[in-house]
Amino acid sequence: MGFLDNTSITVDAILTKKGRELLARGQDEFRITKFALADDEVDYNLWDTSHPNGSNYYGAVIENMPLLEAFVDENQLMRYKLTTLPKETAKLPILELPSPSLNFNGAGITQTVTPNTRNGQDSSYTFTLFNADVANLSLTGGSGPIRRVQKMLPNGELETDFRGRATTPVFLNESERKRSITVVGKSVRVISRSLTTLTNTNLSVTGNQSGANFTISLTVKADPSKL
Repeated sequence: MGFLDNTSITVDAILTKKGRELLARGQDEFRITKFALADDEVDYNLWDTSHPNGSNYYGAVIENMPLLEAFVDENQLMRYKLTTLPKETAKLPILELPSPSLNFNGAGITQTVTPNTRNGQDSSYTFTLFNADVANLSLTGGSGPIRRVQKMLPNGELETDFRGRATTPVFLNESERKRSITVVGKSVRVISRSLTTLTNTNLSVTGNQSGANFTISLTVKADPSKL
């Protein structure tokens, strides 16, 4: 990792590990269709309203901060994406949940997660469980507007895209991606599975309109019958 010279405009484009994987397969899976913006390097505490030279210089320190060069680990890059909100917005939307963690004492236990968006409105939420071997997700209550779009890939496979889910999803590493499960709705039931050892994972919740995100830690204890 290094820094880019911010005295000139630089476009530093690279492929992430996942992008290189899709390109290497040679099956026309690598197609750029969207882009996102982020401000990972910006420390807004440096906005100085007491600058002696006036309001034009409030952001002088921020504007002169070095930028990180692009790097290939998508789990560490662009973690703080920008979202579009009404011009008069004074506070950023945040998600409120009953608890920052879920604990299960064994298998077959159900807990319900119902988010609430403060300073904004979300008609639905995207719930991503990192490891579906630990628990299962089941929607409860009404779901938001979800459109399923299917198209045939050049390799003959049918690709399904669920429109209406979060545009700022959590990044998963390859092993997590294979075991993860994602559902879209207003509320979700989390049902613990039978395990031989105590296991931890995470449940990410993202507002589909506001982009607000919250990650809940999830712990399931071993099933006594399997000890």
